[in-house]
Amino acid sequence: MGRLFGILRLLAAVAVIVAIVGQFANSLSMVPDPAAFVVNFFSFFTILSNALAAIVLLIGAWYGLRAAAEPDWYTFARAAIVTYMTTTLVVYNLLLRDISLDQATTVPWSNEILHVWAPLYLLLDWVFAPGRRRVPWSRFWWIAAFPIAWVIYTMIRGAVVGWYPYPFLDPAIEPGVGYDGVTVYVIAIAAFILLVGSGIVGLSQVRWPHRAVGGGGAPAAPPAPASSDEHVTA
Repeated sequence: MGRLFGILRLLAAVAVIVAIVGQFANSLSMVPDPAAFVVNFFSFFTILSNALAAIVLLIGAWYGLRAAAEPDWYTFARAAIVTYMTTTLVVYNLLLRDISLDQATTVPWSNEILHVWAPLYLLLDWVFAPGRRRVPWSRFWWIAAFPIAWVIYTMIRGAVVGWYPYPFLDPAIEPGVGYDGVTVYVIAIAAFILLVGSGIVGLSQVRWPHRAVGGGGAPAAPPAPASSDEHVTA
């Protein structure tokens, strides 16, 4: 089972990489300022989260194909990425699906992979793949560290260059609302990220569909002593 998910993770990582490269190459050929485009392209939360997802999937494929146990740090990284990708899936389909973003022509198949199919696979992989370790609740708040850093970077850079990756972060989109409206969106999305993250961490505590794997510093149960009737064989 682990090797099967290793292969699936490898295929998913390749699909994500191809989707990112396909969108990047298509847009780069159409923009007047390539240097600004490159920075803007890698300022999208979708692109960053998918790039991180590809890295996590490749590492997970290595563990799966070797049938090796996942270390605690990897399970936490995977939990964080699943949270970000699930957020991307929901925010895109609720707020952005019918909006054309200012990065030249969107490649439809790439758009669907990055916003729909890759997030769905990451979520299903988290639920069904064997080897998932328990994520301690003490690490839960660290899941929000990357989105917080991204929002701070986005708002500071946006105020300087006048460009925001998403319209709901641009205070100039709706005159009279400004930063108050942006704040409402940021708080709502942050609350959703924490809600999704709590569900992801909670799933790591349950034993379905595989036997629970220890983690988060919990000591392993000592082996049962051998009875006097047992014999050791080579």
